[in-house]
Amino acid sequence: MNFHTRKWIKPEDLNPNGSLFGGSLLRWIDEEAAIYAIIQLDNARVVTKYISEINFVSSARQGDIIELGMTATHFGTTSLTLECHVRNKITHKSILTIERMIFVNLDEDGNPAPHGKTEITYAKDRL
Repeated sequence: MNFHTRKWIKPEDLNPNGSLFGGSLLRWIDEEAAIYAIIQLDNARVVTKYISEINFVSSARQGDIIELGMTATHFGTTSLTLECHVRNKITHKSILTIERMIFVNLDEDGNPAPHGKTEITYAKDRL
């Protein structure tokens, strides 16, 4: 699992209980996953098709630093499936897991299009 993004939990990220608002976390995850898919598929036109069960394991509080981890688990003809984990950066305590997020590669007209990718690539290999 590659942890790409870190977030510092600030007052505006909290719910009335003083813990991280789930909606903020889901927005960050969807954005990070889309960026990951764009990089892996080498196409800025991707869309979220499916997100499996979201398992909130524990919460985060103001001042915590969390990190979002993504990894590609399957390359379909027009899709990419990701797995997501969010954890506390300092303690490594799990905050959230999502087993499957599916993104679809689109052509210029917004239709699903084959991407031709079969495995994870890394920046060092793309340069």
